[in-house]
Amino acid sequence: MTPPLSEGPPCAAVADEAVAVQARPLAAEPGWFELNGARVPLPADPSRRLLDHLRHALHQFGTKEGCRQGDCGSCTVLVDGEARYACLVPAAQMAGRSVVTVEGIAAGTRSGARLQHAFLAHQAVQCGFCTPGMLLAAAAAVDAGRVTDRASARTAIEGVLCRCTGYQKIVDAVTEVGCGAVARGCTPPPAQGPAVGVPLTRLDGPEKVDGSQRFGADAWPADSLILRAVRSPHHRARFALGDLDAFVAAHPGVHRVFTHADVPGLNLHGVATPYADQPVLPVAETRHYLEAIALVAGEREVVEALDLRDFPVTWEPLPPVLDVADAVRADSPQLHAERPGNRLIEGVVRRGDVAAALREAPYVVSATFESSFVEHAYLEPEAGWARRVGGMVEVHSSTQAPHPHRADLARILGVAPEQVRVVATAVGGGFGGKLDMTVQPWLALAAWHLDRPVAMVFSREESMATSTKRHPARIATSMAADAEGRITAVSFEGDYNTGAFASWGTAVANRVPVHAGGPYRVPHYAARARAVHTHITPAGAFRGFGVPQTTMSQEQLVDALARKAGIDPLEFRAINALQPGDSLPTGQVLDGSVGLLACLDALRPAWREAQARVATLNASAPAELRHGVGLAAFFYGCGNTALPNPSTVRFGVRPDGIVVLHQGAVDAGQGANTVIPQIAADALGVPVDRLRIVGPDTHLTPDCGRTSASRQTFITGRAAFLAGQALRRRLLALAGAPHDATLSAGADGIRVDGHPLDLSALPADPHGYAVAAEESFDPPVTALDADGQGKPYATYAFGAQIAEVVVDCQSGRVRVLKVVAAHDVGRMVNPTLLAGQVEGAVAQGVGLALMEQYRPGQHNNLHDYLIPTVHDMPEVRAIFVEAPNPLGPYGAKGIGEPALVPTAAAILNAIHDATGARIGQAPATPDVVRQALAARPGPAP
Repeated sequence: MTPPLSEGPPCAAVADEAVAVQARPLAAEPGWFELNGARVPLPADPSRRLLDHLRHALHQFGTKEGCRQGDCGSCTVLVDGEARYACLVPAAQMAGRSVVTVEGIAAGTRSGARLQHAFLAHQAVQCGFCTPGMLLAAAAAVDAGRVTDRASARTAIEGVLCRCTGYQKIVDAVTEVGCGAVARGCTPPPAQGPAVGVPLTRLDGPEKVDGSQRFGADAWPADSLILRAVRSPHHRARFALGDLDAFVAAHPGVHRVFTHADVPGLNLHGVATPYADQPVLPVAETRHYLEAIALVAGEREVVEALDLRDFPVTWEPLPPVLDVADAVRADSPQLHAERPGNRLIEGVVRRGDVAAALREAPYVVSATFESSFVEHAYLEPEAGWARRVGGMVEVHSSTQAPHPHRADLARILGVAPEQVRVVATAVGGGFGGKLDMTVQPWLALAAWHLDRPVAMVFSREESMATSTKRHPARIATSMAADAEGRITAVSFEGDYNTGAFASWGTAVANRVPVHAGGPYRVPHYAARARAVHTHITPAGAFRGFGVPQTTMSQEQLVDALARKAGIDPLEFRAINALQPGDSLPTGQVLDGSVGLLACLDALRPAWREAQARVATLNASAPAELRHGVGLAAFFYGCGNTALPNPSTVRFGVRPDGIVVLHQGAVDAGQGANTVIPQIAADALGVPVDRLRIVGPDTHLTPDCGRTSASRQTFITGRAAFLAGQALRRRLLALAGAPHDATLSAGADGIRVDGHPLDLSALPADPHGYAVAAEESFDPPVTALDADGQGKPYATYAFGAQIAEVVVDCQSGRVRVLKVVAAHDVGRMVNPTLLAGQVEGAVAQGVGLALMEQYRPGQHNNLHDYLIPTVHDMPEVRAIFVEAPNPLGPYGAKGIGEPALVPTAAAILNAIHDATGARIGQAPATPDVVRQALAARPGPAP
């Protein structure tokens, strides 16, 4: 199937300022340029960036603004056939030249339409934010004949960053088109039979490749005012505001300045109500660098041009605490009076007698480990817009949590939740970072007070300086095994720097102790994790809630214990692997959905091959280049820890027979817009393409919970399955048909065993449906007691990964060559989407292990803060094991977060295998590796 691809309408049809195509040649009109085949004017200001002119004047929203510094490549366009960053090019330089954006790539380039098709067919798109830039960079190289193999395909897109896909499928697509290979076909929804298990092409894919998908900064109302935040230049400071009325009067076009005094309701928000501790705007003291103290609203040109250093505020810098060790001192400044010692929370799991087990064991290993802050680096900065409609505020934003945001916004405005509408735009990468509110409370506040729509987008610096981060960890841990190599005890103490506000620090501190023992039987266990406040931007949710950094520590201990016991690392893990019927340190007894042994079995051939390959390479390589292979295993609880975690899905059939699925699960690139409909369609018994889908909107879709904790496929998928089955039963009952009757849905309405079902006489419900079903699913969990005993998750994902590396022992540089990943997913709903999640997770794991280290107050751009590029990516092979979970939809479990958990640990174990050096901190940058090499007890293996 070749999906419909838009070539983009003429510019005059989409831009208020655009004019009709002229017949005169461009050379005769130096004030014009050609855009996607249409003649359009240059801006009056010759210094205006091409990016701004394209987006603001010509409404070519497919060209994205990700960094404004030429670092990310999201704004790539073609100028006379060559790829250029629109954020760096003055529009005046386009006089008489041809510009092609993604809206015109199909007609304006030789390879554009084929590339769009290939990106869809190879599932080379996830969130879609980088996709326009990738397509245009690829088209420039392919049309010029520069793509002849995979290496040149990588070079073609090296100027565009992607945080989601891991690049592998993008390279596959570009290679296919550049090398003239037979085009891979898309996979359409099956006309008959089940959709679950089919590698269905993304249902929302076409809008990702033609530029029509709308993100938070796209397509604001034409009369929108703009918000800018006035921010603290200090980690901690008292402040006093000056004459704000005089400031407004002195700047015509500025409409209003908002402060904490303008918040009509609660001047606090947070992930969990008991921990609502982050002010919308602080009263007198800031608690992290670039915390906002006021908002300036006005006309775009005026507000964007303001020099906010002239804003009337005086600062009194105060001593901050930036480190956990300092924060817990008795004399340290207290960030929150109600939390003595700056401790947010402590999570504990205890079982057995750890001290005795450690004393008696023949094999004991101990270590300390530290990890750093890690930036989400999603390519779409936080953005959105809002307006007041009567007594209701409507907020459109890039969010992973529409209904929770609605509840928080209602408290802030002091209104009923029904007076707030949250509409999720497309999410240009999230990974947990868009669970917390950012622009939303400010947009709602301004829209509540003003009579015009209000819009806001963070700069890259604002995004990186103020968004949540992965928690840094300081870990001290021990592990013991008996003479047969069976793990007998784990002792774990971890401190996690949670920054100024709670955010998801509670979730991290509660999840880590459950997972610190790994996917193994451990009879004696003691794990404690503390989340501690400091004067740093909050640490929050980031793909794994503390488990990836914990696994980096613990899986190195597992490796060390295996080597001490003289057992192969894979076989050691197999000896200790959890199996159905085993109990966790929390006392929870596992059901039959435990696929770890099957994953290890699936990896065994690759493990042996890698060991042999590494030995051969080391025998012939220069002495300074050492190859190694490492392994890490994991388990991961799907859903929130020991908390209610429901999702609700609505299905309805209109009187004309059209079937509508209301599912509010936000798709941040992971594929919910495709996977949930696949499950729902099978449960109802109709093809996927017969469904009309209504996406996340608090006025139109029930609450599907947050897109986090790998819960959507498992929990929302189960709710969709139940709703589909319920609707099916009702339709069959209306027809008087047996339970195994065949349903069909089409333009002529619903048919049962080929006979039309007339719904026109039935009264419509409040949602306009003749027949409907709404079902919820909340996984059965229990709270943990004082010793951490209970059932924190209804199901767990299991898996293991192998990493091969080469280490330059002179420079300390490490390159990951290959990763083989085996994951128990319960049941594959969409195999190619699963593979894409694994590839993207491996990319983030490479960054976590080797390069990503956010320094608060620094590195607030994508030039100094490094994330993996296409050239940093190893070959990735995904293997999926199916150990169905009885609660999951068709047995399915999650993959988004589990796929990242073991990657960095496997890489660190591979470094040890190559060099004999243990890595005690992450990332393992060249200086860290050199220090570890100098400290190793003996020569390299």
